[in-house]
Amino acid sequence: MSRTAAPKANSTAAKGGGTPVSRPAALRPARTTAGGKGTWVARLARVAPAALVLACAALPSAFAAEWKMDPAASRLDFAATFEKTPAPGVFKDFELRLDFDPERPADGRLEVRIGIASADMANTDINQAIAGPEWFDAARHPQAEFRATEIRRAQGNGYLALGTLRLKGVQQPVQVPFTWNGAADTASMQGEFIVKRLPFGIGTGEWAATEVIGPDVTIKFRVRLRKAS
Repeated sequence: MSRTAAPKANSTAAKGGGTPVSRPAALRPARTTAGGKGTWVARLARVAPAALVLACAALPSAFAAEWKMDPAASRLDFAATFEKTPAPGVFKDFELRLDFDPERPADGRLEVRIGIASADMANTDINQAIAGPEWFDAARHPQAEFRATEIRRAQGNGYLALGTLRLKGVQQPVQVPFTWNGAADTASMQGEFIVKRLPFGIGTGEWAATEVIGPDVTIKFRVRLRKAS
């Protein structure tokens, strides 16, 4: 039994002058560019890696500078009110950790840890009282912590750190405004904000009333920094 050869996909009835036989679309060769350098997809595949490298090189570093606090030149003050008269104090033990670029504040990170037992209101009896359970309860909660989850630019050299303050076992959202002044490898930041004492349980029992001890505590800070090597 004789075998009949299948017609070639792209053959023509050359001798008969017939029309070409169409090749299925899946078998057709990809269209080349006018310059004959392959398809546009192939050209893009060759160019894309180089373009990506150049684009990445043009981007600024995603890492903000690390800054270390100078404890001797830094201060963290607080002020309550007693019968509407300021009652100032200072935390002598605190630590600030900062990754920050003033041109890219969103890349920044700020953490502050405070030794509660270091609170000093210049009076031994008052210092003992505020360390007790009705106030800071320093024995059970020896450390307060503020951690910023976002830093925004405000106006001029002003910024706003939005985060959470953990104090006496309670966490509350807090916004901390500050100004930044930097030159080369040194900088300073300072600011002031108000914390409501009652949501943190600072002043319980008879001290929860706000007629004698006011509801607001003003926090002031001044920090000297040096860029980490």
